[in-house]
Amino acid sequence: MIVLTLAEIAAVVDGRMVPEDAEVAVTGPVVIDSREAGPGSLFAAFVGEHADGHEHTGQAAELGAVAVLGSRPTELPTVLVDDPRRALQQLAAYTVAQVRRSGHLTVVGITGSQGKTSTKDLLGALLGHVGPTVVTRGSFNNELGMPLTALGIGADTRFLVLELGARGRGHIAELTRLVTPDVGVVLNVGQAHLGEFGSREAIAAAKGELVESLAEGGTAVLNADDVRVAAMASRTRGRVVTFGRDQPADVRVEELRLDRLGRASFVLTTPQGPVPVTLQLVGAHQALNAAAAAAAALTLGLTPTQVGEALAAVTTLSQWRMELHELANGVTVLNDSYNANPDSMRAALDALAAIGADASVQRTIAVLGEMRELGETSETEHVAVGEYAAGLGIDQLLVIGEPARGIHRGAEGRDGTATTFVADNDDAVAWLRDHLGAGDAVLLKASRGARLDEVAAALQ
Repeated sequence: MIVLTLAEIAAVVDGRMVPEDAEVAVTGPVVIDSREAGPGSLFAAFVGEHADGHEHTGQAAELGAVAVLGSRPTELPTVLVDDPRRALQQLAAYTVAQVRRSGHLTVVGITGSQGKTSTKDLLGALLGHVGPTVVTRGSFNNELGMPLTALGIGADTRFLVLELGARGRGHIAELTRLVTPDVGVVLNVGQAHLGEFGSREAIAAAKGELVESLAEGGTAVLNADDVRVAAMASRTRGRVVTFGRDQPADVRVEELRLDRLGRASFVLTTPQGPVPVTLQLVGAHQALNAAAAAAAALTLGLTPTQVGEALAAVTTLSQWRMELHELANGVTVLNDSYNANPDSMRAALDALAAIGADASVQRTIAVLGEMRELGETSETEHVAVGEYAAGLGIDQLLVIGEPARGIHRGAEGRDGTATTFVADNDDAVAWLRDHLGAGDAVLLKASRGARLDEVAAALQ
C-alpha cells in the first residue's frame, strides 16, 4: 500500500479518528484477518454473523498493526465509519487513482465461468517479467477481495491484475466502478453458479459488464471459441482482441500436444508472428488459458518471444489447482480440489485420461465430489459427469457424498469403468489407502465445500 497517515485515510473514507490527534502512518498492508497483520498494517475490522473483528485487534497489534478501520473504537488508533466494507472500497479506489496519476499503472480485469484464477496467475507471471505487478491472491475476487488486492499496490506498481467474480447481475459493474480496467479479459460463459443466475444468458449479461466498463482507449480480450463471449464485442467501446483454438482468432493455439503427464506444448500464432510454447502445467485446457493471458500481455507491449519464455517458466498456479505430485510410493496425484463445475470437471477428467495414456500408468482413478450451485440441473449434470468419465475410459471412480451420487449412477454398469460410492472424506481416505498401488494416477476434484484438499493431504 502507498503510505498514508490515519488522518488522510479518515478524509478519504469520510471517517472519524479516535483519538482525534492520533499521529499514525500506515506503511504496511491492509488486512481483514488479524493473523495476517504485519509491521505498519491497517486492520479492517468487520462484524459478522459469528465473529466480531474488533475483538481481534490485540492479535493484529501484536503482529505489528498500527491502526484499525472499524465501526467502534479499539485499543489501537481507529478510523470510525458506519460501513467498513464501503470504506475499504473507497480507500482502494483512492489508492489506485493516486498511483495512476503517475501515468504508468495499467489495470487488467479477468472474468469467466472457469479458468479465471489460472489465467490470472499466468498473466501475472507474464507481466511480472517486465515490471512490478500485483495480482489477486488465490480466488479472492469479491467485494472484499478485489479492494484488498488493489490496496496492495505501491507507487512503483506497473500492472494490477484483478480476478473478478460475480454471483449476480451488477456485481462486476460494482467492482469496476471502483477500479476501472484498461484491459478486460472474458474467458467463457459456462455453468458455474447457474443455480444463482438461472441461465447462461444471464451469466453472459453479468460477465459482459467487464467489457462495458473499460477505460477510454481500453481493450477487450475475448474468447473467439465461445459464442456468448465473442458476442460481447458489440458491448464495448474499446478495441477487441480475440484468442482461441477452434475459431479464427488474433492469438490462436495450434499444433497442441500433451506429454505423458498431460502437459501442453503448442504453437501460439500472434499478429507479430508464431512462437512455440511448452507449459509445465497439466491439462489441455491450460493452453487456452495461456492464450488468453498471452493476448492480454501482447496488448500491453510484450513480444511473442517474451510471452513464450515466461509461460514456459510457470511451474505452479494458485493452491489446489491442477497440482501434480509424484509420490514416493509410485502414485501420481493430480490435486484440482479447489472448485468444480461441469466444464472444469470435464477438463480435469480429460487431463487424467491423457496421463493414463502413458504406458507407465497402471490405473486412472477419479476421486470426485459434489459440484455446487447448479440449481435444478444439479442431478442431470452430476450424472453427465459420470457418463463422461466412463466414456473416457477412466478405470475407477470414487464418488464422495450423497449430493454427488449422480456421478456414481452415471458411470455405473459402464464397461471398462468401475465405480464406488462412499459417504464422506474419511471413508474415501480409507478406501484409497486400501486400494492404491504403484503406477496409479489419481485425480481429486469437487466444489470447495467438499474439502477434497483434506483427502489429497492424507494421501501426500
